[in-house]
Amino acid sequence: MKKYLLIISGSLSVVLGVIGIFLPILPTTPFMILAAALYAKSSKRLHSWIINHRIFGEFIRNFKEDRSMSLNGKLISIITMWVFMLYSIFFVVNHKLYLQLILGGLALGETIFILSLKTKRKKDSQIIESGRQQKKDR
Repeated sequence: MKKYLLIISGSLSVVLGVIGIFLPILPTTPFMILAAALYAKSSKRLHSWIINHRIFGEFIRNFKEDRSMSLNGKLISIITMWVFMLYSIFFVVNHKLYLQLILGGLALGETIFILSLKTKRKKDSQIIESGRQQKKDR
């Protein structure tokens, strides 16, 4: 029963993470990291799927290994979030100052969190990937 609850919770986290791509209030990366943790405790197949996912896998692996993001990942995350957040602030809730302040505060908090993560250099990623490939070859 616990295994199925973890799988359901992990899947819900994936859904919320995907929704977070389009809604600036929901951050994608933390939901995907949570899903990976839940899958790790419940399903090797689902954990392998999310860790090796072509879009989210690198972010999850970098965070899991050393709480880092690539510079490109940071830039894309921050720019995308601010574009959607500013759209929401000026066109969706344009006459409600308290909502504008809340959205701005959330965006600022998410930006600070992303910038607080170490920046993964490309060379670091290549070394880790070659080590991972060597383990698979054994």
